[in-house]
Amino acid sequence: MNQPSSFLSRNSASVFTVRTFAAAMVALSIALLLDMPRPYWAMASVYITSNELTGATSSKAVYRVLGTLIGATGTIVLIPNLVNAPELLSLAVALWAGVFLYFSLIDGTPRSYVFLLSGYTVALLGFPILSTPESTFDIVAARVQEILLGIACASVASRIVLPRTVAGTIAARAEAWLANTRQLTVDVLTGQGSDQEHDGERMRLAAAAAEIDQLSRHLGFETVTSANTVRGLELLRQRMLLLHPLLASIEARKNALISHGGVPPAIADVSLRIASWLANGDQDERDADGLRAILDEVQPQLDTNANWTEISAVGLAVRLRNLIDVMRDCRLLREATADGRDPSSLALALTLDSPVPGARHRDHGLASWAAAATALSVLACCAFWIATGWTDGASAALFAALVGSFLAGQDDPLPAFRKFFGVILVVIVVTGICTFGILPRVTTFEMLVVALAPTFLLFGWMTARPATGSTGSWLAIFTSVQLALQSSYSADFGAFANSSISLMVGVALTATTCGIVRTLGATWIANRLVRSNWRTLAAVAGRSSPQNRAAIGSLMQHRLALLAARIAVVPAVARSDAANLRQLRTALNIVDVRHASLGLSRAATAGIDALFDRLASAARTHTAGRLPDGLIGRLDDAIASTLREPASKNRSDALIGLSGIRAGLFPAAGSYQPRPSEQGSIAP
Repeated sequence: MNQPSSFLSRNSASVFTVRTFAAAMVALSIALLLDMPRPYWAMASVYITSNELTGATSSKAVYRVLGTLIGATGTIVLIPNLVNAPELLSLAVALWAGVFLYFSLIDGTPRSYVFLLSGYTVALLGFPILSTPESTFDIVAARVQEILLGIACASVASRIVLPRTVAGTIAARAEAWLANTRQLTVDVLTGQGSDQEHDGERMRLAAAAAEIDQLSRHLGFETVTSANTVRGLELLRQRMLLLHPLLASIEARKNALISHGGVPPAIADVSLRIASWLANGDQDERDADGLRAILDEVQPQLDTNANWTEISAVGLAVRLRNLIDVMRDCRLLREATADGRDPSSLALALTLDSPVPGARHRDHGLASWAAAATALSVLACCAFWIATGWTDGASAALFAALVGSFLAGQDDPLPAFRKFFGVILVVIVVTGICTFGILPRVTTFEMLVVALAPTFLLFGWMTARPATGSTGSWLAIFTSVQLALQSSYSADFGAFANSSISLMVGVALTATTCGIVRTLGATWIANRLVRSNWRTLAAVAGRSSPQNRAAIGSLMQHRLALLAARIAVVPAVARSDAANLRQLRTALNIVDVRHASLGLSRAATAGIDALFDRLASAARTHTAGRLPDGLIGRLDDAIASTLREPASKNRSDALIGLSGIRAGLFPAAGSYQPRPSEQGSIAP
């Protein structure tokens, strides 16, 4: 790694805070020079938009521009027309914020920031101008200009001052992820570690893969990254999605063989050789070719009377060969990406489904519930404001929309609100000291920069650190706004006190409302995630969802990452099912069997279709534990029917898929025992 990259990695937080503070001061100086009404909004927008990575800052800048314009349009439409009907205005703003928040939660990608910002911008821009509705357009236009100025300064600074690319970060994280996956694979193949340890590592790696997937969505905004690099990273991401279900399948088939007599010695030996090849970095292409040749030699041939050990051994051998191919492809893509070479020139072993954007889990019920809680919080603050007649009470509703939107993704909102309330107290103390103790002595802009530097350099440094990121960001943004920096010093303690009290009231009422409405918590959400995997399996088996392996793998592994964040509340059985990708492996095997069945006889295809229909029916209502035992007999009948087909690749693929379904859904079941043909018809 070159020296500049090493410097940026070691000092990324320091570089970020200096760069961001400089951009904020440039934005503030330009706003003051142009005599903008609220120059501190330009400064705050720098801290809202900035990210350590250039591509992430650029994407957030684009999304913030779009969200601001949509929110500004809503403000211009709602405020002048409803200002004389405060109850209707309150309802309209609450609904606006709630609907856009719902779309933000459903989207779940960086693009969701457009919806998030569109929602709370109406409250942010609208409530402070209720006393002068006739000036709505002019005031909103000024706010938009100030915000766009901050966005522009943040974007330019991220591109020219020691930029860090998203592509480089993804490449580094993917390298670390693959190294950890390689070690997990070695442990599985050599029998080191327990099943629980393997499951735990899979969940940690699923969470890391989800973060890589999120980062990859910023790649399109990096002009400094070549198209070859972007394409290479996308192909690498697709293969990373295959690795964990493939490894879990190898482990399940290996365990199935061990429980029914043991892994055949020849395959056990080649498994250890593959582990040694991986432990040495999987660099030697000749070793990979030799391992493939050995697997071809030791793979049993399946005749009509093949037993369960032979079928499972074939499945294990094929999956081991798949593992070699995927690891080789990953190595080639890593090398090509590092060199900036065109990945289409590589001789990749695997041809995958058409590329699709990473599919994500979307819980419409949960999103509606969280959005409704925020909308009710806004209404509660509006009711308090109207009932008391407190002029500054409108600001409480503003903060309810803002804080409620940003904390809507929390499973249990109360701890987050308690932490945020502490942040607000710090903001009030800091702004009070600055406003009444420091700023009265500032006479030039240079002195202002020096006065603000210690506070905002600290907040920026905290923002760049994962452990304090959200706290630092909130401190920087709210302190910028609460300081209300102008071209000349003007401080009114009464206005400061009212603003601070309104902020605390808004946070307190929002916390109370969300605490009452959102009482179900992480356990309920985790159970919904577990049920979603079974519903997806039912949809794949029943052909009511797209039969795309990449989309299915991405969706279920995203759920695994979401479950990893709630691991403490997931029941043990459901945790094991999710961690070893039981439903995902079954769904992928179903896709393989359906594709292979196109080359089988009508009778065999009809039996497979009837089996999957029965499986779909059982999975729709299943949550945990054993599936109906009757499915084992149906699976055995389908295997027996497929064995009677003429030898072909389709027959072999179908048998491997069916045996994988059996090993995945019924790991503790006895060996495959086909019933006599006259009793073996498969009922619909």
